[in-house]
Amino acid sequence: MSAFLLNVLLALAWVALTGRFNMGNFAFGFVLGYGALWLAQRVLGPSSYFGKARRVVGFVLFFLWEVIKANLQVAYIVLNPRYRMHPGVVAVPLDARTDAEITLLANLITLTPGSLSIDVSADRKVLYIHTMDLGDDPARFRREIKEGFERRLLEVMR
Repeated sequence: MSAFLLNVLLALAWVALTGRFNMGNFAFGFVLGYGALWLAQRVLGPSSYFGKARRVVGFVLFFLWEVIKANLQVAYIVLNPRYRMHPGVVAVPLDARTDAEITLLANLITLTPGSLSIDVSADRKVLYIHTMDLGDDPARFRREIKEGFERRLLEVMR
């Protein structure tokens, strides 16, 4: 049985034993189950689940931070009438290969204020992104997407 499924079952058992059927109690049970499974690794055997779970949490925190930063940048641009925007479309070469990886990357970029995924090339090797303020260095924007969003997403997905 996979460690994730076992963790979900432990969380459901916690919810059933406490008698409080709400999302907060389930989340608490999930964290308790994670800790119990982590402690039981010697008995159950090693699992890649624990490293993957840390990467997922890290990715979620990274994405939330990027959304907060982008919101502040967009607010600054909108509230500052003298700010000179430099919008642009950037072609970002992709390391993502599967439809799920490309779709998730494009949607995460679109969810970030100030940027919009426009299209994927026919050979699925380039993602075209419109950004509200490209600045003078398109290479910096490409690098931020490649080393930030795409690298972290692929660590979670693969």
